[in-house]
Amino acid sequence: MEIDYCEFRAEVRAFLNAHLTDAMRAAGRLQTYAFPHMEQALEWQSVRHAHGWGAPTWPEEYGGTGWDSKQKEIFREESLLANAPGEHQQSLNMCGPCLIGYGSKAQKDFYLPRILSAEHVWCQGYSEPGSGSDLASLRTAAIKDGKHYIVTGAKIWTSNAQDATHMFCLVRTSTEGRPQQGITFLLLEMNSPGIRVEPILNLNGVHEQNHVYLDEVRVPQSNRVGEENDGWRVAKYLLEFERGGTNITPMLRRNLELISGAINDDTSKGVVNQFDDPGFRERFAANEIAMMAADATEQRISHALGQGESPGVLSSFTRVMTRELLQEIDALFVEAAGPYALVRQREALRPGNNEEMIGPEHWLLATPRYFDQRAATVAGGTSEVQRNIIAKTVLGL
Repeated sequence: MEIDYCEFRAEVRAFLNAHLTDAMRAAGRLQTYAFPHMEQALEWQSVRHAHGWGAPTWPEEYGGTGWDSKQKEIFREESLLANAPGEHQQSLNMCGPCLIGYGSKAQKDFYLPRILSAEHVWCQGYSEPGSGSDLASLRTAAIKDGKHYIVTGAKIWTSNAQDATHMFCLVRTSTEGRPQQGITFLLLEMNSPGIRVEPILNLNGVHEQNHVYLDEVRVPQSNRVGEENDGWRVAKYLLEFERGGTNITPMLRRNLELISGAINDDTSKGVVNQFDDPGFRERFAANEIAMMAADATEQRISHALGQGESPGVLSSFTRVMTRELLQEIDALFVEAAGPYALVRQREALRPGNNEEMIGPEHWLLATPRYFDQRAATVAGGTSEVQRNIIAKTVLGL
């Protein structure tokens, strides 16, 4: 049956108009950092799940929508245009697909429905003090004790650990052979005795990341994903979804449109119209062209995922392209904001806050987004790491 994409787009718009509350729209519109406002994001996930739209990227048999790549793109575009809260990526687009690919039947039956309903919120326990992108050097140890592992160590830059109910975690179960061969993938409950979370504030003063300490935490062996000492394979599979499983270009397109609209907004008194500058116009156009090229690559990844394939090395390509482009667009946003880029009103950007804004709302987003996205080329594997993966996999270097 041929899909009428215009009709589908109208259906998505009607759904968004019917179910997005003012608080949800404010959360989406005022988001200035990588992760959505948690309260509204989880509420929105519950609404989507009730409608059967909780996980567009998942296979239909596990609660996915059965949409093709074009329908998924339409849903993401319209959600961004309607200022819907973002998805919780670590739960829906990382842990979920990983369990679908490597989890046991019991793990799928238990965890996947709870991810869909937003009952469970996941964080990622990969990086450690002293071993960031070099995951093979991790030292958090898991020692067998009857039917459990006893886990001791520390994780760092753990995003949203303060709100998470669970963590998917890499631990060391062997020191023999190559470092990658002694790693195991575990699922932890964050309320387990021995887990302590300490906040790390970002450049905006926002609590996104955390330092997580694990002191003799008991984890059932049934919470192991894949075989013992084979967690490196599971981790690499999950990273393909983190690095390339979500289309970023609709957000890039929206950000460019936001800059264009803000520059031409009559309320922006005292701001120089940067489109009068030929150099600015040239850079803006170059970013538009780069966004289109990135979109073509992301469509290839969406097609692969739709066929049940992993994105492979394309995930590293798109990771480098889209994150560096995101930073370039944010720099343009700050330049266009002029004197308003100096205004810092973090509380005014909280959904539901009544603090009066200094200047137009759109300009207040520019600098916080710029600062937050400095981490875009570090988190999930630095651009240097991604280029090394490309060089090794594609060029054989």
